[in-house]
Amino acid sequence: MNVSHKLTFAATSRIVLTTFAVLTITTTAMAEIAVKEGEKIAFLGDSITQAGARPNGYVRLAIQGLESAGVSTSAIPAGISGHKSNQMLARLERDVLSKKPDWMTLSCGVNDVWHGKRGVSLTDYKVNITKIVDQCQDAGVKVVILTSTMIGEDKDNPNNKKLATYNGFLRELAKEKKCLLADLNTDMQSIIETSSDKKNGKLLTSDGVHMNPDGNKMMAVGVLRAFGLNAEQVKAAQAAW
Repeated sequence: MNVSHKLTFAATSRIVLTTFAVLTITTTAMAEIAVKEGEKIAFLGDSITQAGARPNGYVRLAIQGLESAGVSTSAIPAGISGHKSNQMLARLERDVLSKKPDWMTLSCGVNDVWHGKRGVSLTDYKVNITKIVDQCQDAGVKVVILTSTMIGEDKDNPNNKKLATYNGFLRELAKEKKCLLADLNTDMQSIIETSSDKKNGKLLTSDGVHMNPDGNKMMAVGVLRAFGLNAEQVKAAQAAW
């Protein structure tokens, strides 16, 4: 092999290795995203999720965020205002399982606590949520558990102290059932605590409970991270929003 051929071979080798490295990095990044191309995601929840299916709501933003990362998916909105865990369990088959999703995000707990005497006790909540997860997994639907967002942007109020026990259960159940977890309550508390302007309790919500545009973005980011998007991909999603 003459010098010219050696140089050509070396240059070609470098191109092949560089291309392989790029492809490997791309494949690895994509492999970290749990949702696959063409899959359907159901979003089960209450009024926060119902509103999240509107333009610029967290459901829409999550779908857009996945698309910006190269994964085209479709949403099955299943949020109904005022619903608690017992009602979500009762309509699970109709609103979710019958539509054959590949994934389901579960956002439930705010009304179970917020409704007080008309709410759902922690004991019954555990039973209801466990049944929802079990029925989904038995049907081959993968579940992403979302911790419940705050009831008033004050972590020390009575509702949020009570809600903490419900969210503690959700974190334990996610580990037990091997579900992905989006710890939105922790994310929300962190944003509020580190903000210099609390905006009179409306930093992330319009009324202390329902999300404003920034709150919807916070929720969408949490869902995308749970699905496996890395920091760069999340940043790209936020830019697209």
